[in-house]
Amino acid sequence: MRRRRYLIAAVLVLTAACGRNSQGAGGSSVTEIRLTASPEEVNLLWKDAEAAYRKGDWSKAAETLERLVLELPPGDDRVPRAHFYLGECYLGMKSHLQAVREFRRVSDEHPNNPLAPLALLRAGDAYAELWRRPELDPTYGSTAQSTYQELLNRYPESDAAHRARTALKDLQEWFALKDLKTAKFYLRYKAYDSAILYLKALVADYPRTSVAPEALEQLVEAYIKLGYTEDVEETCGYMRRFHPDRPETQETCPLVGSPAS
Repeated sequence: MRRRRYLIAAVLVLTAACGRNSQGAGGSSVTEIRLTASPEEVNLLWKDAEAAYRKGDWSKAAETLERLVLELPPGDDRVPRAHFYLGECYLGMKSHLQAVREFRRVSDEHPNNPLAPLALLRAGDAYAELWRRPELDPTYGSTAQSTYQELLNRYPESDAAHRARTALKDLQEWFALKDLKTAKFYLRYKAYDSAILYLKALVADYPRTSVAPEALEQLVEAYIKLGYTEDVEETCGYMRRFHPDRPETQETCPLVGSPAS
């Protein structure tokens, strides 16, 4: 778009100059119109962009980088860096989806560049930030999860992959917490069967999360309410095996055999 505006402006200038010449107006003719920055100007723009980026002046850095990605010649090793920096600027300005587009350009168009794994990580981070609370729609969380997984598949030994594994654990905590909140909502209205579905899914999908023991406790209590004695015994056996030291295990499992309320 920026190049197109430059071209249109240049054509208008040339047309006006030719018009004046054809009318016999005085003045020098237009002999050369430059549509792109010189290498020296590009270098100066790059320095300006880096300085603004280091200061955290995201708006100024982004404005300069937006021009640079149009001016840098193909093959210039600053091209992927410009897109990466631009992604960070957009992220700093809370324009998450624009940030993702820039990070994806690095990883997809320059897959062998050292920045490619980190760009995928930051794309996942941008999606994850858009999932602001566990109880909200988890679509962006799921997209973040798939982006982190893509990073693990493409660059499994990279430093970015190690960070992605930690990010995936954090996402699992949120997915588990979302299921627990939903289950508690159903329990509040005595919709025990619906609550049980969410609690069982949580324990099966996210057994190592911090809320899994609480889900088991809620599951036992729901089974007791419904009089599902065998399910209570089976779940309590699981709790004693995998969470033996939790006080809640001792508090919940003696409920076995008590009358349903």
